[in-house]
Amino acid sequence: MNRALGVSIVLLACAGALRAQPAVAVRAATAPTLDGRDDDEVWRNAPVVDGFLEYQPRVGGAPRFRTEVKVAYDDRALYVFARMYDPAPDSIVALLSRRDVRTNSDHFKVVLDSYHDRRTGYEFAVNPVGVKRDFLVYNDTNEDGTWDAIWDVVTRIDSLGWTAEYRLPFSQFRFPARETHTFGLMFVREIARTGERLSWPLFRQDAQGFISQAGELTGLERIPSPRRLEVTPYVLTKSTTRFDGIGGASHPQQSTVGADLKMGLASNLTLDAAVNPDFGQVEADPSLLNLSAFEPYFEERRPFFLEGAGIFAFRNFCDDIDSGCRGLFYSRRIGRAPQLVGRYGDAGSPQQSTILGAAKITGRTRGGLSVGLLDVATERMVGSQDRTIEPMTNHAVVRLQQDLAKGQSGIGAMVTAVNRSLDEWTSPWLRREAYTGGIDGRHRFGGRNYEATFSLSGSVVRGSAASVLQLQTDGVHRYQRPDDRLSVDSTRTALTGLAQRVSLSKFGGGITRFQFVYQRFTPGYETNDLGFQSRADEQIARGWYAFQLLQPTSYYRRAFINTNIGTNWSASGLNTWNSVNTNWHIELPNQWGAHWGLTVQSLAPAYDDRVARGGPAIRVPRGFNYFVGVEGDGRRVVIPTLFVGGKRADEGHTSSFWVEPSLQFRASSRFSASLNASWQHAETGSQWVRNRTDSVSGAPQWLFAPLDQTTFSSSVRLNFTATPTLSLQMWGQPYLTSGDYDRLMVPAAPRAARYADRWRVLAEDGGGFQFREWRSNVVARWEYRPGSTLFLVWQHGRSGYEDLSGRFAFGPEMHDLFGLPPDNSFLLKVSYWFNP
Repeated sequence: MNRALGVSIVLLACAGALRAQPAVAVRAATAPTLDGRDDDEVWRNAPVVDGFLEYQPRVGGAPRFRTEVKVAYDDRALYVFARMYDPAPDSIVALLSRRDVRTNSDHFKVVLDSYHDRRTGYEFAVNPVGVKRDFLVYNDTNEDGTWDAIWDVVTRIDSLGWTAEYRLPFSQFRFPARETHTFGLMFVREIARTGERLSWPLFRQDAQGFISQAGELTGLERIPSPRRLEVTPYVLTKSTTRFDGIGGASHPQQSTVGADLKMGLASNLTLDAAVNPDFGQVEADPSLLNLSAFEPYFEERRPFFLEGAGIFAFRNFCDDIDSGCRGLFYSRRIGRAPQLVGRYGDAGSPQQSTILGAAKITGRTRGGLSVGLLDVATERMVGSQDRTIEPMTNHAVVRLQQDLAKGQSGIGAMVTAVNRSLDEWTSPWLRREAYTGGIDGRHRFGGRNYEATFSLSGSVVRGSAASVLQLQTDGVHRYQRPDDRLSVDSTRTALTGLAQRVSLSKFGGGITRFQFVYQRFTPGYETNDLGFQSRADEQIARGWYAFQLLQPTSYYRRAFINTNIGTNWSASGLNTWNSVNTNWHIELPNQWGAHWGLTVQSLAPAYDDRVARGGPAIRVPRGFNYFVGVEGDGRRVVIPTLFVGGKRADEGHTSSFWVEPSLQFRASSRFSASLNASWQHAETGSQWVRNRTDSVSGAPQWLFAPLDQTTFSSSVRLNFTATPTLSLQMWGQPYLTSGDYDRLMVPAAPRAARYADRWRVLAEDGGGFQFREWRSNVVARWEYRPGSTLFLVWQHGRSGYEDLSGRFAFGPEMHDLFGLPPDNSFLLKVSYWFNP
């Protein structure tokens, strides 16, 4: 950046700061009529906020189109009127979609920090045809898009541009009880056809934080504490058709009622409760054939657990550069598939555990203490011959976070507890109780551009000796490995462990960013009863350094250049992984995107102590992988994307190539579609197959084989939106993969550098596999009144696995996929929101 340009940006930023005087709200004697017009008396008298500045692509630039906003209030609600001037109203981009789905439209957003703590807030966004989106913001920057408030907005497109008139009930957000209030406030406008984003006050993307950059709203006096009681009862009818694979079919039907409750316990504490909750309209997880040594991580999709989830995050165990995200609370453990269905179940056994009831208290006190309490009970699930496949279980979480130094520092604590009612069927396999607890802290300094964090947590699980033995030898712990310092104790009835983490980050100021992290997990650390943990017995060190070029030039609009370096060890010091990576992401002047990345692994010798599933650590071969991609201009009717990548390692014995094209298409303002595909061919030099005992010597054998695998998957989405409250969505995903093993091998010298020295080939053929799966959802959604919805859902699936050798053939594979027995579910759910 040249000196003159830098000075100009500073002057513009200072000018924006001078103009960003507090906005003033006026009390309305009569509530304005929501019609998108400013002819109500209150709008004629309200002060105008008009000091908008461009923050993207030009930081602090003068906007080409004027924006004016006015704010009013009464005892029940906050009102906002926004006028977005545009000299070409017929060119305003206004696309229909379902609520909370972002399109490449013009948008206007109101951001409120009603606590005025500069860390939490609420966002209310709308586009010119009235499609609403709302978010809860926590930790200054994190958006929770699952939060849905009950609010109204009316938009109009006219000869001057477009308008948005809001009614935001005070019952939908929280604030302390006092005579006079000052809220944090920010307005954001997006102009789709030019790619410009404006804000009041100026939002600087090169500074840390979002809510902390808000201006102020004053003039709010004598707002009564709203009565917050919301009840949403529902009725559900579900019909399922399931085939048993031998020609028979069953058609179980189920009807049930339930309710969700939201009640204000105080001006800043809210109780959310659910009785017999249902999550039937939720989209299925993506298909996956997992050949790794670790459990896959799936995102939470259920609204009850998603809303307000940020307060329950033990933040220091999840970050962008730690691919094995470990958290003390992983809500997918609640209502999971019964853990012993494979041992005691049959074709008619339940596929999910039933949640009997759930309650959650969240809020924030005037002194800056954030509170989160969660308690959920799940029912005993029964398999064949009345044997328990999942015991009755109670899950509890307590999370406290106290802000210090006006939000620049903070300290927190978290405790989780799982208690199971075990019986003779479950006691040998599941733990009776599991507890975790920890403290974490953060401190910002250097003008809020730098942040240091720490955390310390511990775990204890108790159960029968058989269940703790099973825990010691599972994929997380592997105490039975022959070449480490750990040993299995078959008499233990408890397992304990500790974890620590420290980090130093720079997230603002100038064009550079960095983060350095160190984490350590002792061998006995265990959080998987209610958290997510890939493995214990590990130390992690990561470094990330980046250049963020946010000021546009003739070569790019924005550019992000990242470099990562990392390494892992076991707790005893064995290096298990190391790599160096760089990845570049550039938005070009025509708003196309260009991406590329390169990773080199095992620059220093590394040994995988999990790949043999309890066997010896095996050398991780040196190699590299890469990707290159382009993305089309998001403003166009057709948006193409193409990514390709590959890998080469282990003296050429391991290699892969993949390609992922996608296409987004919008035929009209109401109809959109997307098609994503992925094809990969991979040759793996040593894929674990199974473990066995040698029939002659009685010694354990860890069997591997070279694997030739081809995988195809695709995702098709069709969206039709009749109105912002009535929509139809269709999603389908085929997943096909075939693998062919070569001759079986056993480790000869597992830590040898050369491939030929590492393995001894046996005379046995490894066989192969074919896996095919189809998953789809069709969802019709109608919000027939604010907060009240009707869902009509069809879920369809097919799945089949065979131990067959053979090369991948797309046509026959697809034919065989749709010849598999189908599973169908039809669901009708009607809910009604009322606020007595």
